[in-house]
Amino acid sequence: MTSAKEQQTELQDLAHKLRIHSVNMTTASKSGHPTSCSSMAEIMSVLFYRVMKYSVAEPKHPSNDRFILSKGHAAPILYAAWAEAGLFPASDLMNLRKIDSDLEGHPTPRLNFIDVATGSLGQGLSVACGMAYAGKHFDKASYRTYCLMGDGESMEGNIWEALNFAGFYKLNNLCAIIDVNRLGQSDPAPLQHDMETYKKRLESFGFHAIVVDGHDILELCKAFDEAESVLDKPTCLIAKTFKGKYFPDIENLMNWHGKALGDKTASVVEHVEALMKNPAVKPSFIAQPTTDAPDVNISGVALSDPPAYNLGDKLATRQAYGTALAKIAKNNPNVVALDGDMKNSTFSQEMLKVDKNRYIECFICEQNMLGVGIGVACRDRSVAFASTFAAFLTRGFDNLRMGVISQTNLNVVGSHCGVSIGEDGPSQMALEDIAMFRSLPGCTVFYPSDAVSTERAIELAANTRGICFVRVSRPATPVIYSNQEQFTVGKAKVVRKSDSDQVLVVAAGITLAETMKAADMLAAKGINIRVMDPFTIKPLDITAVQDNAAACGGRVITVEDHYPEGGIGDAVLDAVSSYRNMIVRKLAVNAVPRSGPPAELLEMFGISANNIFKAVNDVIKL
Repeated sequence: MTSAKEQQTELQDLAHKLRIHSVNMTTASKSGHPTSCSSMAEIMSVLFYRVMKYSVAEPKHPSNDRFILSKGHAAPILYAAWAEAGLFPASDLMNLRKIDSDLEGHPTPRLNFIDVATGSLGQGLSVACGMAYAGKHFDKASYRTYCLMGDGESMEGNIWEALNFAGFYKLNNLCAIIDVNRLGQSDPAPLQHDMETYKKRLESFGFHAIVVDGHDILELCKAFDEAESVLDKPTCLIAKTFKGKYFPDIENLMNWHGKALGDKTASVVEHVEALMKNPAVKPSFIAQPTTDAPDVNISGVALSDPPAYNLGDKLATRQAYGTALAKIAKNNPNVVALDGDMKNSTFSQEMLKVDKNRYIECFICEQNMLGVGIGVACRDRSVAFASTFAAFLTRGFDNLRMGVISQTNLNVVGSHCGVSIGEDGPSQMALEDIAMFRSLPGCTVFYPSDAVSTERAIELAANTRGICFVRVSRPATPVIYSNQEQFTVGKAKVVRKSDSDQVLVVAAGITLAETMKAADMLAAKGINIRVMDPFTIKPLDITAVQDNAAACGGRVITVEDHYPEGGIGDAVLDAVSSYRNMIVRKLAVNAVPRSGPPAELLEMFGISANNIFKAVNDVIKL
């Protein structure tokens, strides 16, 4: 049996060993952040080799404690911690940042022990909140979640959104750690070592805050034990540390951020090795998890009942989203909903009628909402749908960008898109959202045009890997599909055609309804057009666009309640770009809009039935 004193010595030696790995790795790669690693070495040693309960053989076992390194630039010490735990040979650490190595400059889930990518600072705590929320309320399991942040990144607004969330929901299974090493990249952090101010701020957000010497093994052990005993709130360890700790002529000095030590490496390693009692130290004990996380199956999510609408009835697609959400939640206990205080506008409130415990109110904190969504979906613990006005998702774009790198499976529903929302004005109108989501690798972008296709889009999104975006509208649009209509990702629907069509018009949502009106107006003048509903903008049904455009003499018009950049028009242009003799005319919102009645705004900004009628008449002359 190891005595307490022997354990402290072992943990200190392991901290030094992690320091040495971090120095050698970054020197080998000629880049990295060894000083940022050194400030947190004792924290990592105590966490990985005394506090956390996990299976080294199964790093993502559902019952393992979770660890998020929010300050992702300190990746080398995280890799070293897992290597010393025995997951892979320590010799592999020397492949840091090589193109054929998954030990990248910042962590990504290409590694089997990483849940989410970090490095765009300020996002890790939101993800940790989602994991902790899932553990407490969905899994009802023993695992705890730990999130280590830097003091510089703790100034990010996203962090304070997450702190507010954790404090409000009393996530006592969450332990945040701030590595207060005083120094940022180009200047000291704002509070430097004002530990009392950190403590007061954390306490005001509902945290049990513990100020600790981040280089004192015994203090850290006691603090983590105390955190585990707190049952009514989350805990944050505010660790006073020094950047480059134990590095002679480097410790606590500016201008060493993000720099390998170069010709100072040998002397620094020699100095740190001299501090070790046992240079050959290995972890003597890693606590195993309590295996009480339930089995979860997120496959085969289906509507409990098929769509039940009448052709021609008018219903907003946002309302159909609420109906579909409730239906898939009835059929699968792992479907959960998140919203940013918009549930009575997005209709995510329908989840409350099925199971109020599977609805997460994230309040007006869209960045945190997306991070929490990524967190609850981690390790396939749930099928998460996060919704708000699509315009407000723009502020969470970096969370989504990082979500792609994190290989997340998050479904995002954006309502109130375009000028068709009317009098609320341009601050509420999503006009960039399709472009934003199209730019995300692997993202599936749904734009359903009626209630039936919306229900099926939600069902498909629940079963599609990666980030899915479903764009839904405020105004009611007619039901154009039968309840039995089948939909597939990447397959468009031609909703009107004849043998004499002169123009292909591609439109979705409110502009599809306007296009159908224009088609009747044109038919009365003896002009037939073919109308296509793309259903998914990404992937677009390229073959259908090309074939139907060719059948219409190469004349194409796109109509969208979106700015012209990056939307349906650009997707269609991409599809026909390799074809000769194709003309594409884009109708889109070409200027910053204003408040007004929806129909008048559609007319003013060039996407109404009258505008489509005119555009068709212009194009057939070409």
